[in-house]
Amino acid sequence: MSAQILNSEELPGRTLTANGREYLYFSGTSYLGMSRNQKFQALLQAGFRQYGLNYSSSRLSNVQLAVFEETENYLATYTGAEAALTVSSGFLAGQLVVQALAGSGTFIYGPRTHPALWQTTYTANNLSFEEWATQLPSNISTADANNIFILFNSLDPLLAKKHDLSWLNKLETTKNITLIIDDSHGLGVTGQNGAGIYSELVLPPAIKLIVVSSLGKALGIPGGVILADAATIQRLKQHPFFGGASPVVPAYLYAFMQAANIYEEARAQLFLNINYFLSGLKDRTLFQSFPDYPVFYTAQKQLYQYLLAHDILISSFAYPTPQHEPVTRIILNSLHTKADIDKLTSLINKYSAEI
Repeated sequence: MSAQILNSEELPGRTLTANGREYLYFSGTSYLGMSRNQKFQALLQAGFRQYGLNYSSSRLSNVQLAVFEETENYLATYTGAEAALTVSSGFLAGQLVVQALAGSGTFIYGPRTHPALWQTTYTANNLSFEEWATQLPSNISTADANNIFILFNSLDPLLAKKHDLSWLNKLETTKNITLIIDDSHGLGVTGQNGAGIYSELVLPPAIKLIVVSSLGKALGIPGGVILADAATIQRLKQHPFFGGASPVVPAYLYAFMQAANIYEEARAQLFLNINYFLSGLKDRTLFQSFPDYPVFYTAQKQLYQYLLAHDILISSFAYPTPQHEPVTRIILNSLHTKADIDKLTSLINKYSAEI
């Protein structure tokens, strides 16, 4: 059964006011707290003054704003990719790639792959990621097509698991393999300086890599990005999904380009908050997590109501459809204070002592 919906008239940060009651907020995907970061808001306001509130023209029009290419060049350098392409959402980033490659090979999906990478025909599997990876060489060899597209998430933000991808550098096949990885919940937090998964992977030369990501999670930009080799990016620019869609609002890209120090400070604070939270727990086995990541999954679904009764709101909802079981997690962000975390851990310790 899903948790009760709380209606709010404000965007949450470290707190949320809903139904006339204020809660400490340990949910959402604004891992670096950009949704309420005042320094970032100042940069965004400057961006609106320069670029206006919106720009809905096609990226193929005869008037081009330099900020798009500047941001894409920066993102390529930052992540270690050869080239980058920004679009209006992470979902569009995934769909643009999938639609551009549809019909040119066999698509093999990992467990719990984000819907952004789904085709119209998608068959979910209930294997663990490890089981799926073990079976992958056999699935590749028996596929009819010579072009194989392997699609999966860089990590599991629901169950707070980081996938072991060491098997990729041992993958032997004569077929043409392209990895398509959704890094929406990693970019900005994981990797060197938050650069995500792209430069972390060690791949055989024959394997191509495409990474798609939302920019709206840790980085706080309502948009998406595709990271790939230059030829692939050029091909994607020819697709109607790119030319027919509005771009990212330019003011946000302006703010993003000016915010490197803000992101660095927020990331450092996030890591401090993670370590402080863990240090306050008496029973860490209550949660599933991995180092330096702000999501903590628990099988204790009752924890949601227990904390809610003490004015703490954590994440608990059915996903990816209303028919699924609720997923219960605690999610830290950079805005949380030690006092916030002290209250949270104190209540969790009381709860764990009672179960």
